Amino acid sequence: MFKSSKILITGGTGSLGRTMATFLLKKKVRGVRMFSRDEGKQYLMRSHLSDDRLKFYVGDVRDRDSVARAMKNVDYVFHAAALKQVPSCEFFPLQAVKTNIVGSDNVIQEANYHGVKSLVCLSTDKAVAPCNAMGMSKALMEKVALSAAREAGRGETKICCVRYGNVMYSRGSVIPLFINQIKSGKSITVTEPKMTRFLMSLSDSVHLVEHAFLYGEQGDIFVRKSPACTVMDLAYAVKELFQANNPVEIIGIRHGEKMYETLVSVEELCRTEDRGEYFRASMDGRDLNYKKYYTEGDKKEVNIQEYNSENTSRLNREQVKDLLLTLPEFREEMKLAGLL
Repeated sequence: MFKSSKILITGGTGSLGRTMATFLLKKKVRGVRMFSRDEGKQYLMRSHLSDDRLKFYVGDVRDRDSVARAMKNVDYVFHAAALKQVPSCEFFPLQAVKTNIVGSDNVIQEANYHGVKSLVCLSTDKAVAPCNAMGMSKALMEKVALSAAREAGRGETKICCVRYGNVMYSRGSVIPLFINQIKSGKSITVTEPKMTRFLMSLSDSVHLVEHAFLYGEQGDIFVRKSPACTVMDLAYAVKELFQANNPVEIIGIRHGEKMYETLVSVEELCRTEDRGEYFRASMDGRDLNYKKYYTEGDKKEVNIQEYNSENTSRLNREQVKDLLLTLPEFREEMKLAGLL
């Protein structure tokens, strides 16, 4: 579907944006526009990929005019720009509001105005039953996107969301942190040994976005099923693969963190389609006239649980090692250490 198309990626110099751009350039697209406020990372990316179809736009999603300039004549938009660090958003919640909510609305409105075919907004497991500012702002981003989808007419911009868990080796991932701690001879810091997190590769996250572009309907939310592990097993898997003897230090839960994360809530599962590798949660398309829905609905009792990192398939330490060895970035670090 992307052949001969122009695609805009907001937050394009982030880990997922870079991976998505590389993926799209192999699809014979006409052009990929990378929109971000970090000109330094843009320069490095321009030098590394060296492709004439790649164009860079310096701007901020908070600035609607800069979004509008990048949006002209675009076919598809992948909105990945966000403030993602949980502790930072806890200390500066209004900044999360400005970027994750107001900035996302700017992207959505400009996509509609410029007649973009399809927009996929990147969300997170932290948006489900959020307990921190980052998750709350992402949950409201989803609500803004679904509101626009609900109002959209036939033939207008299709708006979907995707949710992901922890993307391994993305910026802010704990895996590079563990490796750097091993290299520098420091203790490997673990917040809470029994804490569980979903595990998704950058490649899997790109395929989730592609699936949303290909099969999404107005207001859909897509989730890729993922395994999980405890942070302690992850730390020891990295340590053992690097044949390190660094001690493991427990530092306690950081501001705003949960013991486990949820990708699909119980309420959403009632309107969710299981597509094998993916869940598709359709939009609640009701209007504000609730009375006409009073006698409708499914009256049978439903006994379902939310889909979270506690009840998904749990990897043991050896399985985590096998998964880590599938990551090109991880294998490259092991080669540099003389272990492969």
